[in-house]
Amino acid sequence: MREARVGTIVIGGGQAGLAAGYYLKRRGLPFVILDANERVGDSWRKRWDSLRLFTPARYDGLPGKPFPAPAWAYPTKDEVAAFLESYAEAFELPVVTGVRVERLGRAGDLFEAVQGERRWEADSVVVATGAYDAPRIPPFARDLDEGIVQMHSKEYRNPRQLQEGPTLVVGAANSGAEIAVELARHRRVTLSGRDTGQEPASAGTFRHRLIAPLFWFAANRVLTVRTPVGRRVRDHFLDPPRGLPLGRVRRADLDRAGIERVARVAGVQDGYPVLEDGTVVRAANVIWCTGFTANYDWIELPVTFRGGLPVARRGVVESCPGLYFLGLPFLHSLASVLVGGVGRDAAHLVDRIAHRLADNAARRAAPGRVAARS
Repeated sequence: MREARVGTIVIGGGQAGLAAGYYLKRRGLPFVILDANERVGDSWRKRWDSLRLFTPARYDGLPGKPFPAPAWAYPTKDEVAAFLESYAEAFELPVVTGVRVERLGRAGDLFEAVQGERRWEADSVVVATGAYDAPRIPPFARDLDEGIVQMHSKEYRNPRQLQEGPTLVVGAANSGAEIAVELARHRRVTLSGRDTGQEPASAGTFRHRLIAPLFWFAANRVLTVRTPVGRRVRDHFLDPPRGLPLGRVRRADLDRAGIERVARVAGVQDGYPVLEDGTVVRAANVIWCTGFTANYDWIELPVTFRGGLPVARRGVVESCPGLYFLGLPFLHSLASVLVGGVGRDAAHLVDRIAHRLADNAARRAAPGRVAARS
């Protein structure tokens, strides 16, 4: 097996992994970033064509580099991908692409990340693969008629992938609402799912520009795991997982597009989706905007998971010293999962990594100093 020894392995080359790399490099700590994609930013390039961020560019920068767009513009997914790629290049971050870590475990006192015949060893590991990467699709989806075109939002790119005929979008949070509005320009669309509410102002409006700074402050400083209100908001959205209130697409937009709102899908009847109220939806296409689940089966370390997410104090896994997580929802605050919010958590984790390495070095040197004094 080919071996490489580094101080820290960062698994995941998205915004969280790159932010960690920025601070590791500033500290002069040796590290490598391993990313499963063939190109930095591909995790954004592979999403649906019309996707834009829900936050304006002024809040989408990473440590050391603001987002290169007008402050109140909403970047496209390709602009985000290009920004991440340019960020890695600007700071000369050591990203190794095309590496999907298949196992993370121990090799003696070191961590070991393995892909096939390739192996990396390190004193510390930052898992920055994102909160959810495995599409969540109900088991009964396999019982749909074979003539129905169905896909998860992760696979959806544009309306050309679908056949003619009525379309059911399952999941009424931001992704489902935006995809439903796009599809409604071409076909009859039904939107299934619980109403997640909507933000007090529509994205891009003057009112939203007035509110956005207050929201950003609250998302970073008020809605944290250290405040009672922050913990209530965290539990509301994560237990069980649920979508955020509508931002850019509003209820009125759904109405103007002629989208029919219906109850949640409960199963399949005669090959078609059936709702909780017993209504059968005779759809030609079904788009599952039902979110994602975390997949950490590849981690062979003493980590406790709750609700599919690792138990970690602001990203620090106390049951496994040297292991850290970054880019998770409410790692510390509501902003922890946002592009512009990962920097503060990354700085905290790298600070912890540096202190741990210093403590380990001091312990290793202590016997020699004792012997010299004696």
